[in-house]
Amino acid sequence: MRAFVLTAPGAYEVQDLPAPVAAPGEVVVDVERVGVCGTDMEFFTGAMAYLHQGHSSYPIQLGHEWAGRVAAVGEGVDGGWVGRRVMGDTMLGCGGCRRCLRGRQHVCDKREEVGIRGARAGALAEQLAVPASSLHALPDSVDAVLGALVEPGGNALRAARAADLRAGDRALVLGPGTIGLLVAMFLRASGAEVHLLDRAGNSPAFAHALGFEHVWDERSLPDLPFDAVVDASNAAHLPGRALELVEPSGRVVYIGLAGEPSRVDTRALVLRDVTAVGILSASPGLEATIRAYASGAVDPRPLVAATVGLDEVGAVLAGERPRGAGPGPKIHVDPRSGQDSGARRRRS
Repeated sequence: MRAFVLTAPGAYEVQDLPAPVAAPGEVVVDVERVGVCGTDMEFFTGAMAYLHQGHSSYPIQLGHEWAGRVAAVGEGVDGGWVGRRVMGDTMLGCGGCRRCLRGRQHVCDKREEVGIRGARAGALAEQLAVPASSLHALPDSVDAVLGALVEPGGNALRAARAADLRAGDRALVLGPGTIGLLVAMFLRASGAEVHLLDRAGNSPAFAHALGFEHVWDERSLPDLPFDAVVDASNAAHLPGRALELVEPSGRVVYIGLAGEPSRVDTRALVLRDVTAVGILSASPGLEATIRAYASGAVDPRPLVAATVGLDEVGAVLAGERPRGAGPGPKIHVDPRSGQDSGARRRRS
């Protein structure tokens, strides 16, 4: 099979590798779509923290936002999975520790993360082997595009739920990238009045086209009471700003990560009776996200700007916009499109 392999910061190859074989408890999936994530770009630049903490190393086969169809099953796996369309949980716990036994495998100290942490290869390939226990079946109404958006959607749904808003409450989302816009979509579906803050100075036209009327920058943000603030940005100063903007007794949800430490004044947290929540993983929200997509309550398809082949992934990770891409923030990959016979390498 062909697979995209990152061999060092800025260096990659599209390689011909042996096709995976389903070990006991595993399945092999024919990959249909994969999302390119900001985490993948951090591996490309070498900034990803796991590289420096010993949790990951090059070469690495990226790809953790995926959808596909089960092609084969290993020993002990129900054969009924074969032919089913699925996506999979990124977080694979050890299964035996206290956290895993309590259903919190996404924070297991010994966890693997598909295409991110440990030795578990990711989905930027024609086929992928994963534990059957990580699979989530996709209904017919959730196509491959939506299926590959379930993983980021699960993160966003958990952030929206953590905001704990009621219909008519007002929310502010900091950072209208893929996760921020998904959070906004889930908040809107719950009946909240949603505002977006884009510190990058981008045109608000895309957010307006998605139906979000209230889009601001840091200078134009109105002085309004926000019952919850969700920080989905990568700006080091915005976690503290979120705490300043939220109403007393409101909630601040942190799902974005900055490249440097952020500071939050716990005196403000205590004296304003604010609840702060951190969101790491989609794992507890995957099934609910699939249901939201299947029902049409949330439709994130417009977020996908383009779909490319494996040979174009390196350019995307380097920050190049595919020719003809739409205005959305997300790039998808179809591992079986644009095949050629030669592996390619590029070094930045």
